[in-house]
Amino acid sequence: MQVPRSNSVLFAGMEGAVLPIVVSHGEGFAEFASQSGPGKLLEQGRVTLQYVDNRDEATERYPFNPNGSPLGVAGVCSADGRVTSVMPHPERVFRTVQNSWAPKAWSENGGWMRLFRNARAYVA
Repeated sequence: MQVPRSNSVLFAGMEGAVLPIVVSHGEGFAEFASQSGPGKLLEQGRVTLQYVDNRDEATERYPFNPNGSPLGVAGVCSADGRVTSVMPHPERVFRTVQNSWAPKAWSENGGWMRLFRNARAYVA
């Protein structure tokens, strides 16, 4: 899962991260009114997550993208970044021990912990 540049307060400071994540099913296909919709959202900084392949490139191919969403879109946010919706489950892998793989540099907290710390900082 890749975190592109976005307006989301939850993903602040996470741009460019490529992190393992839990996907519980193949549902959650992102459907858009037009074919240009996903690209426009990406340009506007409103795509928060993208499925990527083994080369860290956004993909629509299974198994890297379990539902085939266009441009690998797996999350979006509102224009002001205060509302974020994601399809995979970062809450299931925020600690390193919850991951099937993790870089040796990670300590107790996994890469997704930043999302939850961002939420706490925003409401504090």
